[in-house]
Amino acid sequence: MEILNSSDLKSILHSKRANIYYLQYCRVMQKDGRVLYLAEDDRQNSYYNIPIANTTCLLLGTGTSITQAAMRMLAQAGVLVGFSGGGGTPLLMASEIEWLSPQSEYRPTEYVQAWLSFWFDEQKRLAAAKALQQTRLEFLQKTWAKDKDLKLEGFDSTNPAIGQLIESFVSQIDKADRVSKLLQLEAELTKKLYRLAASNTNHKCFSRERDATDKANEFLNHGNYLAYGLAATTLWVLGIPHGFAVMHGKTRRGALVFDVADLIKDAIILPWAFISAKENATEQEFRQQCLQAFTNHKALDFMFNEVKRIAFQFASPAVVQDAEGDSQ
Repeated sequence: MEILNSSDLKSILHSKRANIYYLQYCRVMQKDGRVLYLAEDDRQNSYYNIPIANTTCLLLGTGTSITQAAMRMLAQAGVLVGFSGGGGTPLLMASEIEWLSPQSEYRPTEYVQAWLSFWFDEQKRLAAAKALQQTRLEFLQKTWAKDKDLKLEGFDSTNPAIGQLIESFVSQIDKADRVSKLLQLEAELTKKLYRLAASNTNHKCFSRERDATDKANEFLNHGNYLAYGLAATTLWVLGIPHGFAVMHGKTRRGALVFDVADLIKDAIILPWAFISAKENATEQEFRQQCLQAFTNHKALDFMFNEVKRIAFQFASPAVVQDAEGDSQ
């Protein structure tokens, strides 16, 4: 097979890519111009292809290794690579948050310039945080209203009780006068959504604990890291550094990844974690369900569009004008 140029490998836009991979107990290598992973057992060695041009991020878990040649091809294709523990959590190694970012001098500059033009203004930063939280609820409302599988499990935003809950928090977010209030509202909403999910799936006495070993908590951890992968990809492609958060920045380095991941976590990860736990699904089955839901609801497209929208919505007029001039 002919070795591809980096320009060929980037032919699929990141916002349109389909794959996130979590690998464990294997060796990732380059062979005949492709990136493969080798899984060994007592009887034979099996090689499997990774379609890097259609992959957003790669998580390497327990018992993995990767060659320099494979890493070079992944970087050429713009794939983010993270090293993690078992089950995808916790992430262990990276530049920026916990991701090894491909290096490219051709990433856009207009989005980071727009983002930084408002980021140092506390009021604009608060307005951007509120916009993210409101969009998060809009996505949840839209997703739960049209996903038939979620509606069958009681996750239906057309239900008056759920609709009122969403409307109540949209109103409270709009009135928030500081980021700490937004964080408080976020915590309150998440607790109520956990309570709703636990009730819908008969998880009695559920308590959210990241170190807990029950399936619901483990699936929440695992699914959240999938969302972090999409968020990290979005920010890397747009060229916005992970440290310029609008909500979580005072407590977490690289917190903009957490801010952006929040856009989809409640709508997709939360309900499927509880549903999969109720069905006693395997980790792989849960992961496949999340990835399918990302595709069905165009989660990555949504994240790209929202980050770009917020960047220019609150940017200084001069930066917007310069960006519009460059595009003409």
